Amino acid sequence: MKILLVGEYSRLHNSLKEGLQTLGHEVTLVSTGDAFKDFPSDILLKPKYDSGISKKIKVGLFKIFGFDITSLSLKNQFFQQQEKFKGFDVVQLINESPLGILPKYEKEIISYLKKNNAKLFLLSCGTDYTSVKYAYEKKFRYSIFNPLFEGKVSEKDFFPALKYLKLEYKDLHDFVLENVDGIIASDLDYDIPLVGNNKYLGLIPNPINTEKLKSQSLNTEEKIIIFHGINRANYFKKGNDYFEAALKKIQQKYAEKVEVITVENIPYSEYIEKYNSAHIVLDQVYAYDQGYNALEAMAKGKVVFTGAEKEFLERYNLKEDKVCINALPDVDYLFEKLEDLILNPEKLKSISRNAREFIEREHDYITITKKYLEAWEK
Repeated sequence: MKILLVGEYSRLHNSLKEGLQTLGHEVTLVSTGDAFKDFPSDILLKPKYDSGISKKIKVGLFKIFGFDITSLSLKNQFFQQQEKFKGFDVVQLINESPLGILPKYEKEIISYLKKNNAKLFLLSCGTDYTSVKYAYEKKFRYSIFNPLFEGKVSEKDFFPALKYLKLEYKDLHDFVLENVDGIIASDLDYDIPLVGNNKYLGLIPNPINTEKLKSQSLNTEEKIIIFHGINRANYFKKGNDYFEAALKKIQQKYAEKVEVITVENIPYSEYIEKYNSAHIVLDQVYAYDQGYNALEAMAKGKVVFTGAEKEFLERYNLKEDKVCINALPDVDYLFEKLEDLILNPEKLKSISRNAREFIEREHDYITITKKYLEAWEK
């Protein structure tokens, strides 16, 4: 088959591409690289006007006229190469807004893709209308909106997520839903809100290329190294404030036993190398299942603090703390979990082994790619 993957912000589409190519399919990936993360793409659409005086002009134009010159530039770049986006058996969007541009321009691009290709599918693996609405209406026990509900941040700070509830994004959602042949969720955080949707094809776990991610045995004879990666724009959304508070307590009590590595806003290729020496990786708090960063760290044999709620344990028939640590918005809880691992390094080694085995069993990129092919061919 000939397949076009549109958008990238976690490496999901890159791993899926590798799986598809291994199975003999022809694949093209088009994306913006997702800002500082700089993900690889076959066709890279480059955002412009995002720094210096041009950014100030851009912001001014948007405030006055609601006109986004970066979005227009990306749309134009797409249509300047429009012949490259025709004749595919399958097109898959990473999100309802796969290029992160104004909804009216996303509609133009998606209309073109629908008209000029055989099948169109949507991935739900990031904030979109369905998942945001579900979380904002407090249908989860907790969610990324907890910091907003608790008054830690303003609605302005949460605009990147809240924008999906705006009329133009609701219209985009309805438009995409009408035009796609099916929707696939990448984990339980997006699966749960989609249950009952008549175009929902089900959950297909994230594909992880374990051939590229080698497991590293943990040396617990020296200091326990804890890695904390921060995307400043998502600081509260990921629960980094809870992690930092827990780390402060750990460093005060176990200064001789631990080393903490903290990084901010670095490219993906650098990020994934930075935590190679770590025993523990702090991923995110407000999740029911693991996102892509967590899964890659688990593939490397790291003990990851991430989403691992009872729904996850039940789906994969696991016991608590078997393959990762369920991170909760509770500083004392996080401190106690970290302390237990520091004082019992054999637990680190056990979880590390289990994490790698879990990824190989449930997230192997070839096995997962075959599930995508089955879903697309239905």
